[in-house]
Formats: sequence, C-alpha cells, structure tokens
Amino acid sequence: MSTDPATELLPPLVEEGFIHLHAAETAAQIPADALAGFAAFAASWDGMALDQHMADGGRYRRRRHAVLSARAGTPGLVREADAPHWQAVDHNPLNGGIERHFEPIPPAITQGAAFSGLAEWARQAFDRAAPGQDWHVEAHQFRIEAAPDSAGRPTPEGMHRDGVDWVLVLLVRRENVDEGVTEIATPDGRHLGAFTLTDPLDAVLLDDHRILHGVTPVVPHDPARPAWRDVLVLTFKRRA
Repeated sequence: MSTDPATELLPPLVEEGFIHLHAAETAAQIPADALAGFAAFAASWDGMALDQHMADGGRYRRRRHAVLSARAGTPGLVREADAPHWQAVDHNPLNGGIERHFEPIPPAITQGAAFSGLAEWARQAFDRAAPGQDWHVEAHQFRIEAAPDSAGRPTPEGMHRDGVDWVLVLLVRRENVDEGVTEIATPDGRHLGAFTLTDPLDAVLLDDHRILHGVTPVVPHDPARPAWRDVLVLTFKRRA
C-alpha cells in the first residue's frame, strides 16, 4: 500500500470531478488484508433478496443496504441502525420519493477486512477533497441479472445524481455479461467519458454535485448460462 494512497486520487477528483481506476490501480492502494479478503467478500453477493421497489416492474435487481457514519479526525466507519433508503424524485425519477427498505448487509460483512479497507480508502480520498467533514455513509450491494429475453438495467433511472456529495462504484464480479458501459457527463449534459468496469476492483470515484453517471443495460454473453453484474456502491454525504 502506498504511504498516502488517498492523496494520489485528489487531483483528478478535484479537477475533473471523477476518477476511473483499473483493478491493478485499486489493488495497489487498498490495505493488504482487504485485498486478501476480497474473494470471500465477493461471495457475499450470493443469495441476496430481490429489490421489491422497482417501479418499472423489473425483477432483475438484487440488493442489500447498510447505514454507517464517519467522524472527522477519527479513523474507521461505524455501523449505524438500519434505516430505509430515500432519494428525491429529482435524483431518481423512477424509484424516488418513497422510503425503500432493503435486506440489511450482515454486520459480519461490514466489519470484515475487505469492506472496512475499501470504505476507509474511499473515505480518505473524499476527506482529502472535502476536509473536516463528518459523513453519513450508505452502502449498497447490487446484483443485476440478465436473461436472454430481458436485459438487466444497472441504472433504470438513466443518467443521474445520487443526491449525496461523493460516490464510489466498485465492480465486484461480472459473470457471463456483455455491455454495462459506465457513462459520465455534466449536469448540463456534456459528455465526459465512457468506460466499462470489467475486472473485480475496477472502480470509479466521483463528485456527485458535478457529475451525472449511468450504466447501459447488461445482456448475457452465452444465453444458456446465468448472467449477472455485482457492484458495491458507497455514498458519502456531509452530516448536518
């Protein structure tokens, strides 16, 4: 691990509003025990319940959720009581405007070395960009499933903001899927880039005030086999 990995992310986060990291770059920055525990962490995506709040009627998304906090000057994140997830309709025109209750991420996962290392790494990066903040953090495990007759939609709401300050999206696994292109733009619609998270630990960190993001639907590569895309999303919002 580098002496101060979060500092390496600061220029593009501040200047461009986002940074896309390939797996090797992420692996070089996170703690060794987080990297060692990643395979077991990835296995925790298996067996998740379906998201029951899809206004489009889709049954292609599985999801877990957790609420955490971080205090300025204090290392580590603290697990808070489970609470519903809420987004304004302006940020999520499909599923926003209601309290959405999801299966909680088991505490053993958020206490594990992989999650803890990844979350603290992201927190340090965002601390560098916005020093001295207490953070409200929400963690989401997403699995998007695709079938021959039904594409999986990672962002059915389209290009969007999450309504927070900072976001980490980290690929955990792609199994037998094609497409799933991440698109980045400004709020006025200016296209800034497009790339595909293909390998575990490929990641994007972004300033949610300045950047819209979305992901194109995923489709099976081999229609005869199960197909899915797993990601971890961490959102950081300044505590009032």
